[in-house]
Amino acid sequence: MAEVLELPRTRIGAVMASFIDRPVCFVGRLEKIHPSGRSFTLTDGEGAQVTVELAQPLEEEISGVLEVVGRVTAKATILCSSYVLFRDHNHSFDLRLYNDALKIIHEFPQFYPFGATQQD
Repeated sequence: MAEVLELPRTRIGAVMASFIDRPVCFVGRLEKIHPSGRSFTLTDGEGAQVTVELAQPLEEEISGVLEVVGRVTAKATILCSSYVLFRDHNHSFDLRLYNDALKIIHEFPQFYPFGATQQD
């Protein structure tokens, strides 16, 4: 899975059908953690939920907004390579505004060419 961190990855929202087996970056608010610690659920700025699977159980307490880098599986989950917690010190992260930005980036790829291209 380490190779995912070295590849270009597309920032996506909860609609993942066209990104199966591709490296992605997803930002969402933590909703719940599975009792095993091997998966958790994130919600994007539109309220859609995504399940994130981990290779190893969580070893730290997580909460709030997370950025997950991984590969989309055939089950439309994200197999996590790494994640980053966004700390809400003075300002909370606006997921709704982030989702609006994603829509613009995907609607006008000619102006935002830093997304990953389909790998053959």
